[in-house]
Amino acid sequence: MEKFSLTALGRNALETARAAPSGRSAQTVFGGHEHVLRQTLIALVQGTSLADHENPGEATVLVLQGRVILASEGTIWEGAHGALLVVPQARHSLEALEDSIILLTVAKLG
Repeated sequence: MEKFSLTALGRNALETARAAPSGRSAQTVFGGHEHVLRQTLIALVQGTSLADHENPGEATVLVLQGRVILASEGTIWEGAHGALLVVPQARHSLEALEDSIILLTVAKLG
């Protein structure tokens, strides 16, 4: 059994993101390349984004802090603290409207 404090990990990730030239940081908290399920804690400084990219499987974004926009094929979903966004099976991007921490959960298909 493992236990994580997403609050503490998120606080550290946001500090790292604020110091990074990209304004982002990411840390796998569960799973990885050798697993079907992967959970990644991502911190984004206001105004930064994850550029348009493919969805590697079934995925959700849980907003732990801040506000983000998930955009795909002309449709936009806004999520704030506590929101769970289902990532579409299409190219998409994610933008931070304010300093944000998210938990990205992906189950790889195939």
